[in-house]
Amino acid sequence: MAMTEGTNTPRVLVAGCGKLGSAIAGLLTDSATTFGLRRNPDRIPEGIHRLKADLMHPESLKEVVPANLDVVIYCLTPASYDEQGYRDAYVNGLANLLAALGDQPLKRLIFVSSTSVYSQDDDDWVDENSPTQPSRFSGEQILAGERTALESGHPATIVRFSGIYGPSRQRFLDEVIAGRMDPQSPAPFSNRIHEEDAARAVEFLTRQALAGESLQDLYIASDSEPVRLDEVVAWVRQQTPCAEPVEGARKGGRAGSKRCSNQRLLGTGFRFHYPSFRDGYRDMIANR
Repeated sequence: MAMTEGTNTPRVLVAGCGKLGSAIAGLLTDSATTFGLRRNPDRIPEGIHRLKADLMHPESLKEVVPANLDVVIYCLTPASYDEQGYRDAYVNGLANLLAALGDQPLKRLIFVSSTSVYSQDDDDWVDENSPTQPSRFSGEQILAGERTALESGHPATIVRFSGIYGPSRQRFLDEVIAGRMDPQSPAPFSNRIHEEDAARAVEFLTRQALAGESLQDLYIASDSEPVRLDEVVAWVRQQTPCAEPVEGARKGGRAGSKRCSNQRLLGTGFRFHYPSFRDGYRDMIANR
């Protein structure tokens, strides 16, 4: 049976309560009853109501999805990185969750997406009005998930994140320090957002939705300084000892070359704690 609570406290469900989802949910526990749903709920931090379910099994969802929800945040990553894995994560899982929600009148459905839906490779700026023509199946399935959210019958907001980095996502920094990154100059433009700001952006939009503020149906969430990859690598090498580039070191990025505009997100009043890569990586290097 669906869970209910006799309270006027807002009720928020984070479906896909992994690293990012748990961070979002944790920021909301002071003012909302927050539920986290995942297959392994023991990994969900304290303070969040843990729900065990598999989004690929509709019957398990019907048993645990809470009633009287105000906001649902859909924040999944694929279980496998093939086309079926992406379709399950971004399309089929969401469709199953929407069916389990039934006719609950949400204030907002927030769908965590990616700037990989853009395929621009000309160094130009992209914003929420730029065309989306993904060049890979991953972007195609993420875009299909966005459509599923927007056509769900609920007020929906898509948040497209650029590359998320931070203390729990140190791979790029590790690669530079180990000499496994040696991009040619001028390298493609890269876009990123610190994991703390990623969680805060969704928290901010959720609080606006709960307060009855109007939201757009799409926001790009990326920091305020798109930068060429070779410039980031050169800066890191100036901040901390790094190995000389090894044979076979990566020469470029993997996501085209574009500059993601965050002006619409900034227009909501949201402000970044880490507005540039320097702010974020400086802290990470200092804490190594």
